[in-house]
Amino acid sequence: MAYNHSFVFGFEKQYDHSLFNDYMHRHWQDSFIYSAVYVLVVFCGKKWMENRPRYDLRPYLATWSAVLGIFSIFGAVRTVPELISSVRDYGLEYSLCVPSYFEGVTGFWCFMFAVSKVYELGDTIFIVLRKQQLIFLHWYHHITVLIYVWYTYPANLGFGRWFMGMNYAVHSIMYTYYALRAMRFNIPKFVSILITLLQLTQMIIGCTVTYLTHQMNQRGIKCGQSEQPVKYGMIMYGTYFILFAHFFYTSYIVEKPKVRSAEMNGKKKS
Repeated sequence: MAYNHSFVFGFEKQYDHSLFNDYMHRHWQDSFIYSAVYVLVVFCGKKWMENRPRYDLRPYLATWSAVLGIFSIFGAVRTVPELISSVRDYGLEYSLCVPSYFEGVTGFWCFMFAVSKVYELGDTIFIVLRKQQLIFLHWYHHITVLIYVWYTYPANLGFGRWFMGMNYAVHSIMYTYYALRAMRFNIPKFVSILITLLQLTQMIIGCTVTYLTHQMNQRGIKCGQSEQPVKYGMIMYGTYFILFAHFFYTSYIVEKPKVRSAEMNGKKKS
């Protein structure tokens, strides 16, 4: 049963799930093409920037992040209540196995969620042109999320509501933070720590959701037509957890080497 939102926008009413679902059935493999072009552009751009001065691009980065932040806030507001209701009113099994979120308002935001994974690839262009460190986690995460979302979309899997709701919620905070940082707001360090902790929590829940779905399939409760998306989801979220945990450890726990003040003064004088 579709979640009953108290207010529905015109563009949400006009959305036709069957049209986009049919498109994704025929074109989900395009995600591999987008990913290949992305890798080519990113690493060729990184090579091209080696002997060139970095670009500042702060106004553009602030705008880009703000657009994604506002979009994610709207997405979270329109999808998280449906996720909560599916568990509270119908139970965990329903939330994992019944894809009713593809109907109505959340259906539109599910479509936007899939499309946004292509748009988000542009994040990396700013890293390359600003000559910031490009870590494996960043581009691996972008590629695998895009491919997995496009691969599973035509299957209309129930547990997708968990992935979508969590992603919108975390991104609403993360991209707002990026936008404020780009606008030179002084954000306390604990905010960035909190965001990484939220991402880690998201990965733990993702692993748990896919594992529970796998267990239900083993007991004969069919949550989808195939077990493959569940297994791929467990692998994907498992690798994310390892990579985000490593990032958290190296960024916030391991003490970075400090240069002694005497050495710093010596360098200034020389």
